[in-house]
Amino acid sequence: MAQMNYQRYKPHPTLDMPDRKWPSNKITKAPIWCSVDLRDGNQALEVPMTLDEKVEFFEFLCSVGFKEIEIGFPAASETDYNFCRYLIDNDLIPDDVSIQVLTQSREHIIDKTMEAVKGAPNVIIHLYNATSTLHRDVVFCFSCDECIKLAVEGAQMIIDRINADTSGTHFILEYSPEAFSDTEPEFAVKICDSVLDVWKPTPDKKVIINLPETVEYQTANVYADQIEYFCTRTRWRDSIIVSLHTHNDRGTAVATSEFGLMAGADRVEGTLFGNGERTGNVDIITLAVNMMMLGIDPGLDFSDMNRTIDIYEELTGMKVEPRHPWAGKLVFTAFSGSHQDAINKGRKKMEENSEAIWAVPYLPIDPKDVGREYEPIIRINSQSGRGGIAYVMETYFGIILPKSFQRDFLPVVKAATEANGTENELTPQQIFDLFDDKYINVLEPYGLKNFSEQQDSDQVSTVEALITDKGREVVIRGQGNGLLDAFVHAFSEYTCIDFSIANYSEHAMKSGSDSAAITFIEIENKANKETYVGAGVSSSVTKSSVRAVVCAFNRMINVL
Repeated sequence: MAQMNYQRYKPHPTLDMPDRKWPSNKITKAPIWCSVDLRDGNQALEVPMTLDEKVEFFEFLCSVGFKEIEIGFPAASETDYNFCRYLIDNDLIPDDVSIQVLTQSREHIIDKTMEAVKGAPNVIIHLYNATSTLHRDVVFCFSCDECIKLAVEGAQMIIDRINADTSGTHFILEYSPEAFSDTEPEFAVKICDSVLDVWKPTPDKKVIINLPETVEYQTANVYADQIEYFCTRTRWRDSIIVSLHTHNDRGTAVATSEFGLMAGADRVEGTLFGNGERTGNVDIITLAVNMMMLGIDPGLDFSDMNRTIDIYEELTGMKVEPRHPWAGKLVFTAFSGSHQDAINKGRKKMEENSEAIWAVPYLPIDPKDVGREYEPIIRINSQSGRGGIAYVMETYFGIILPKSFQRDFLPVVKAATEANGTENELTPQQIFDLFDDKYINVLEPYGLKNFSEQQDSDQVSTVEALITDKGREVVIRGQGNGLLDAFVHAFSEYTCIDFSIANYSEHAMKSGSDSAAITFIEIENKANKETYVGAGVSSSVTKSSVRAVVCAFNRMINVL
């Protein structure tokens, strides 16, 4: 048996933090959000966005509530530089939105960056340099002191240029020790505090310290330990905004960010649907809806998820997976019969009790709150149960199936789904057509042309009906205690098969003057005690009832 080559790897260090507090903390408010779709997200696209596409994406990000948007690395790319200038020169940046630009700690890059943002209303200058042992030893071949020196020199160059700026731009400073999560915790604190010693923030004029998990090497709890370690050991905690920037290499970026917020962070950088390098950045949409689910105002509006998906897919060329949290086309779909039944009952109970707080099994949020519809929740395949079938019939067609019909109809639906080949799924209309064929449109060997009823003074009904017997018209007559009893008597006499009505129910299929009634009949063959069901539909309850008897009888005859 083949074996994965696990011997080539070793676990990354963890922190010994017996006094950690974050596991007991709760998220009680949304963080400051920063979209990096136009930088991290765009550079990860096989075909990067055009200028017009970037502008449209930027405007969409503003419309859903982002107040901080990283738009690129203007000194490293003419495309990014031109996009930055286009936004500024065409007055496309709202007054309450800050654009964020990335820069390395090199003089000509910082100068080019400052030139690119000149005249913008609000700008976050994001300085970074790699700090991990791997980067120091392998990429740059320099010591910890040299790494700190590089960061401090960049910080000083930025503050010098901001102090000399006369354009009226409001600047916010941000520093990232790139690969923070793979950096020795004590060194991460030391280099950030060294930068802060240059910038000298205050509680009234904070700067951003962004602590990126550039690559996921550990379980989410370790990153939270690192965030708490930093927050409790930096000398500048009351004067900084601690920011998270997580990637999804291990598939836990959402959990990592949530744990990071519990550990004391104030801000999150991420992208829509997690687009980004390798396995992507943290998905801000998932985080935001997760917060809504906790009863927290996320501060971002994804109530029209379909529009969000359309814009994202059109502008990036990426696709949202069918099972993507909160957004995929299948995430509010239940195939399991027991799940379908539970969803149906949960929604009914909420409606009956006029509940304000959402509580439906298997649906952690109301799909309507993200602009989705209820129709796709229940889909019917070979794994579906009675509850799901009943839900489809009621939701789409206003037909409330009695339990006896649900039991009888289930094997019919399962057989049809299995016969449906690779699709293995039925649409609501296909389910209705099956029901119509099996229970309503059962016209052989007997059919009903018309009937009349008369009652005497003792309330005894006499029925005369014109039926067809294998196409031949026949008049039958009978008496009984009411219309159906009399009709059953007439039918029994004519066919020489003694049967009776075991169960009866009916309801209107829709409201209004044009409403149709559907009647459900269960008959019992007195000879073998077997029961058979049939249904009838008409604008008249009496007609639908008699038709249901004929359909149920035909189904019995077709089995005998």
